[in-house]
Amino acid sequence: MITLLDYGAGNVRSVRNAITRLGHTVRDVQGPEDILSAEKLIFPGVGSFGSVMQRLHSDGMVEPLIERIRLNKPFLGICVALQTLFAGSEESPGVAGLSILPGQVKRFTTRSLSVPQIGWNGIVLHKESPILKDYHDEKLYFVHSYRASIADVGPDWLLATTDYGESFVSGVEKGNVTAFQFHPEKSGEAGLGILKNYLDSQGRETITVRQALPTQDKKTHIAKRIIACLDVRTNDQGDLVVTKGDQYDVRTDGEVRNLGKPVELARRYYEEGADEITFLNITGFRDFPMQDQPMLEVLQRTSENVFVPLTIGGGIREFTDSEGRHYSALDVAAEYFRSGADKISIGSDAVYAVEDYLQTGKKSGKSAIEQISMVYGAQAVVISVDPRRVYIHGPEETTHNTIQTATPGPHGENYCWYQCTVKGGREGRDIDALQLAQTCELLGAGEILLNCIDRDGTNSGFDHELIRQVRGAVSIPVIASSGAGSAQHFVDVFKETDVEAALAAGIFHRREVPVSEVKEVMRRNNIETR
Repeated sequence: MITLLDYGAGNVRSVRNAITRLGHTVRDVQGPEDILSAEKLIFPGVGSFGSVMQRLHSDGMVEPLIERIRLNKPFLGICVALQTLFAGSEESPGVAGLSILPGQVKRFTTRSLSVPQIGWNGIVLHKESPILKDYHDEKLYFVHSYRASIADVGPDWLLATTDYGESFVSGVEKGNVTAFQFHPEKSGEAGLGILKNYLDSQGRETITVRQALPTQDKKTHIAKRIIACLDVRTNDQGDLVVTKGDQYDVRTDGEVRNLGKPVELARRYYEEGADEITFLNITGFRDFPMQDQPMLEVLQRTSENVFVPLTIGGGIREFTDSEGRHYSALDVAAEYFRSGADKISIGSDAVYAVEDYLQTGKKSGKSAIEQISMVYGAQAVVISVDPRRVYIHGPEETTHNTIQTATPGPHGENYCWYQCTVKGGREGRDIDALQLAQTCELLGAGEILLNCIDRDGTNSGFDHELIRQVRGAVSIPVIASSGAGSAQHFVDVFKETDVEAALAAGIFHRREVPVSEVKEVMRRNNIETR
């Protein structure tokens, strides 16, 4: 029997599904007494440091957690749970942690790399651990903006470190108490193997001191991510299908293109090696009461067999359902997180939020970006940008951010700017892609999904000019999207821009280029991959 500390924030369904997949039974902590009586406890930290500690205090869990660790009872902490072992965090000044370890968890300071760190990185083992046996050379999934300092962790606790501009603590262990900065439940088969080692391990009555391992000159490297995207909508018969647009038009001969069932396709891409799966709900399902939303079931079923990060986009905004009940954007996001989503993608509503900010010069605190970021952290918020080119003869013709393009317009124009759109590309707004990306970062977003309507469905490659413009202007990760037609296109975008990830849909759906082939070509071109 495995006891899960589910304090009601974020996606713990994936941890629950992983435990069940590995043949164990899960029970939830019902009260503080369960913390001490549990045979094995898993603390899946999700959300910001302050919100996690606030919930632990309100539920009376802080003292039992400290006592459990003092008694050396089996404990596994994940992500923010590792950070709560320290005295505090820069993420939430003035909020005390569990203080098992000294020092403050601090934000990454490297300027050459994007923050948050989102993606697959390695670990350097500082001592042997039965939990990491056979898996310490694998890439594992990290998603965080704050990290623990090696200087604050003595040799009796330090288990693993990782490099991201600087070396930081990615694992601690003392006796039966273990915590990881990475997410084993989102680290594919390697992560499942690590969880199995913990679930199957026998607790030790005493704390044993393990010999330190040599670590000099060992460095880890973050991988470039390959993301499979599934545009999901109902067809004319009312079935939920994966479709694909041609410059956002999803119909052929009047019928919605049907390229498969979302749950089945997601599992296929996971098995082919996709680093993440993104679902874009392109019809919104706004007439359904929240509990009946079809995408919730898609996420729930997908998370039973797919153990990499899942992103959901489409309709993440406040609304009133057909039964007259009002939901805030945070309410909607919470349902998606509880159903298995790790990140929320916001499209049209991000444009409206940026327009409001540019008009007032002030954060309202009411936008979906701000609300979700405040509770779940910036890493949980992805902004989906849908721009199209507007050609001009010179920068003086517009107040928007322009580029001099190597692809002239229909009348020989050598300049263009990228106009943001809403409503699935059907309506242009007076705002450019650079303005949108920079302002969304300011409002609390943690990642940019950068589409391009002009390239969508063309198989002509990614728009490097757009990508370089946006990537060079923000400090958060950027995902290149739209236009992939071959494995070489992924190599080109990684070599010619600083983008952290690349996404494709149609070529994967139609089996023109499998994910595995993309990764093999990347490896042959010396691009770091999982």
